[in-house]
Amino acid sequence: MKLIPLLTAILVTAFLYFLVFERDDLLAFAQTETTEDTTGETNDPAQATEASEEPANVIRVFALKSQARQVDSAVILRGQTEAARSVEVRAQTSGQVVSDPLRKGNYVSKDQMLCQIDVGTREASLAEANARLAEAQARVPETQARLQEAMARLDEAKINDNAASKLSQGGFASETRVASAQAAVRAAEATVAGAKSGLQSTGAGIQSAEAAIASVRKDIDRLGITAPFEGLLETDTAELGSLLQPGSLCATILQLDPIKLVGFVPETEVDRVEIGALAGARLSGGQEVQGRVTFLSRSADQTTRTFRVEIQVPNSDLSIRDGQTAEIIVAADGDSAHLLPQSALTLDDSGDLGVRIIDEDSKAQFVALKLLRDTSKGVWVSGLPETANVITIGQEYVIDDVLVVPTYEEPTQ
Repeated sequence: MKLIPLLTAILVTAFLYFLVFERDDLLAFAQTETTEDTTGETNDPAQATEASEEPANVIRVFALKSQARQVDSAVILRGQTEAARSVEVRAQTSGQVVSDPLRKGNYVSKDQMLCQIDVGTREASLAEANARLAEAQARVPETQARLQEAMARLDEAKINDNAASKLSQGGFASETRVASAQAAVRAAEATVAGAKSGLQSTGAGIQSAEAAIASVRKDIDRLGITAPFEGLLETDTAELGSLLQPGSLCATILQLDPIKLVGFVPETEVDRVEIGALAGARLSGGQEVQGRVTFLSRSADQTTRTFRVEIQVPNSDLSIRDGQTAEIIVAADGDSAHLLPQSALTLDDSGDLGVRIIDEDSKAQFVALKLLRDTSKGVWVSGLPETANVITIGQEYVIDDVLVVPTYEEPTQ
């Protein structure tokens, strides 16, 4: 009862063995059978003539006479939109917000007030600093007068000391008088040094008061937080009555005109991208935009080994948002390529992608290819000579140096 399934399994196993492990012998056997069939008798004179002219050990295939054409090449990237500028405006001083908040989505101009902080006691601190400055400046004439007086006494003491020394040499003055005159000189010098120190202290007081005034004025200037550039508010500004500390967030502003398209190009294609190259993109919503490359990174990402590319795109109507997914195409120099049907592609024993062509001796040869672009009409490939006879049907049944008889098809438009 189970004899027939067993025989069927044995036959299938034997067929698969010859197909996989004895492929060359099987193809040679098939070619021999084909040759013997073509040498048999036929009632058709045309077929008999064709059979008599066909060489032995050949395989019939369909082929395409392909001519290389110049095709525009492009670098295709996946990326996203990014605001030209984005900043979180933060407070530089502490205080309570006294201005009404602006709601997110509003368009703000450059230097427009975003958050106004209460002045508090800063005006009183400024007045105190001004008073200290005036007081320090008022002490300047007094200290200068003291210095001049001390210098005059020093001159007088030096004159008395000189006179006493000369009189002592002539025997007209005692040594006590000379010592007293010298002591007066030293006392006058000490007074001058003290007067100079007082003048320097007064100058330091003036500088300290001026620094305090500048600090208070700078702090007052920081009470008004303004927009650094025109753009859109991404968040509400700080609420009325809220307390801000240095570093507290007032608002976030985005500049979306122009907007950037950001992608990452692999290192194998980075040399094809140039600054100023024309680029286009299709956004996630279907919108198509155009711009030019404005930045190409010189340093690769350590993880992905890719280079950052930025493309500037006009966005006057602000219809493009920050963070939208984009399929980016960057124009590059054109390549000489062939348009072939996808079915013509095959793999060699090493797993390389390519096609089989017919050489001048009508023999099949494998040629490895580089896939440039996939289209609805076929694939654009490079690696073939300017003119090539590409096998489109039957390439899986031949190997290198096998004789073939081609039937040519119409080229792909």
